[in-house]
Amino acid sequence: MNDIIFINPPYEQIAPGNDHVKHVINRSPSLGLLLLAAQARKDGYSPKIIESDLENLSPQTVANMVLEINPKFVGITLFTVGVFNAAIIAKLIKEKNPNIVIMVGGPHISSMGFETMQKFENFDIAALYEGELILNKLLSSIENNDPLEEVQGIVYRDENNTLRRTPPPPSIKDLDSLPIPAWDLLPNFPKAYLPAIFDYPRAPVATYSASRGCPFKCEFCDTSTFGTKIRYNSSKKVHEIMKHLSLEYGIKHLQFVDDLFVANNAKVLELCELLITDKVDMTWSCTARVDTVKPDTLKKMKEAGCWEISFGLESGSDEMLKNMKKSITAEVSARAVNWTSEAGIRVKGLFMLGYPGETKESVKVTKEFIKSLPLTTMNLSKFTPYPGSQFIKSYTEHLLEKKIGIDLTV
Repeated sequence: MNDIIFINPPYEQIAPGNDHVKHVINRSPSLGLLLLAAQARKDGYSPKIIESDLENLSPQTVANMVLEINPKFVGITLFTVGVFNAAIIAKLIKEKNPNIVIMVGGPHISSMGFETMQKFENFDIAALYEGELILNKLLSSIENNDPLEEVQGIVYRDENNTLRRTPPPPSIKDLDSLPIPAWDLLPNFPKAYLPAIFDYPRAPVATYSASRGCPFKCEFCDTSTFGTKIRYNSSKKVHEIMKHLSLEYGIKHLQFVDDLFVANNAKVLELCELLITDKVDMTWSCTARVDTVKPDTLKKMKEAGCWEISFGLESGSDEMLKNMKKSITAEVSARAVNWTSEAGIRVKGLFMLGYPGETKESVKVTKEFIKSLPLTTMNLSKFTPYPGSQFIKSYTEHLLEKKIGIDLTV
């Protein structure tokens, strides 16, 4: 029997005949669930992972799968776009088997945990922040009938069905202590899990995060889950993970999904030296801020297999960048992009339109800025603030001052 099932719920409902649309974009599995499953297995549980969206499963199908297996626990990861489908899954499970404990976590819960638990009664417990060590303590407490109030970082319902929130836990300082993600639990990995076709030079592909946290304060972003202090895997551990993926699964390209992979140039250089010396047959891509990269580091990254760097450029207008509290200028952005291109690394520019204060003139400035850069590819999105972002907090305060009611739970 599987003691615990981890679920990544469907993100959206696509009309019949158009199911291919969502899967063309990205089929990468949830790295968070892979780590939680690995931690649960380390703690003596038998985990299973259901990637609903990637397997094109409906909420009803997912619920039926859970009920057939009949686990003690279900853990659902929540991004904002998946909350309603997760709630449907939980309701369908509880209707047939109310004894299954349903836990939710993920970015949406870290920023809106209490509010989400208020709105969806079939979620039993919410785990905020980093989930690995919370899961360890939480499962142990439930199994031993220990008071849940002693588990840090959760929202739970007490015997009177009243919501209680416990103090936050300390952050995980030693990321090397976490187990290797449970890629072996994914059916048909790595063949069935590919990102967008233009985001890798060769397959198979995997994702990994070599650090956690971001100290910057961009108004539209949310750092609720991993916090504002950067913590790193050791270069040795990252090198070990890459070799594991290469030898066990034949991975040819790795996407680092850290918020700030190139936050510490010394650590990046140390990893590069290990990859060059060991001749690991793997290309890789990462993210970086334009004010953290340096020419010498970029050249070494290219030598070590770096294929592409994604920069959050957002806008070509210094006024808009200031509004966003990006702490960069268009000049610094252009310099970093040029350095990266000169090093022989592809550059992916991430841009946003429609931030408050945007004008026809600022859009024109951004358009000309994009045309002036040696970008390989770019993403352009409309302004969509995360629920836990400073922008949402400020906007909510503004609405409260104006006595305007609005539901920001999802």
